[in-house]
Amino acid sequence: MINIRKAESKDLARIAEILVFNYRLFFYPIFQSDEYYFDELSVPALMKKYETELDSLYVYDDGVVKGFIKIEGTYIARLFVEPVLQNAAIGSRLLEFAVQEHRADHLWALEKNVKAIRFYARHGFFATGEKKFEDGTSEYLILLRRQEGKD
Repeated sequence: MINIRKAESKDLARIAEILVFNYRLFFYPIFQSDEYYFDELSVPALMKKYETELDSLYVYDDGVVKGFIKIEGTYIARLFVEPVLQNAAIGSRLLEFAVQEHRADHLWALEKNVKAIRFYARHGFFATGEKKFEDGTSEYLILLRRQEGKD
């Protein structure tokens, strides 16, 4: 966990890039909103948004910021890894950090994001049966809660 640290202003561009790449790669095929994914979703706009949220952001940095997590209390609000670096244990380390250092125990995941749901299950986070709509869409988010002893 030595590579995880509190995010700083200098990290905002990388955080925004990682988010944009992930959203376009994994969520655009589901939502197919050109206006959002290629107009509203931009690095400068996200940098400005996350500038006010630095107190809840942590980055995986081994010389290059390769992933980030946003933790609000015990809630995991975001977890993203640079797409070309996925499956290199970066997401696992960020999630373990959240659990160990912040007692993180729940998050919402897009129901159709089966890959993410499997990832979280490997780390002890399981669907509770609670669902809600993703804001402004007809897609469901499902609540995943950590269950001790299941990881």
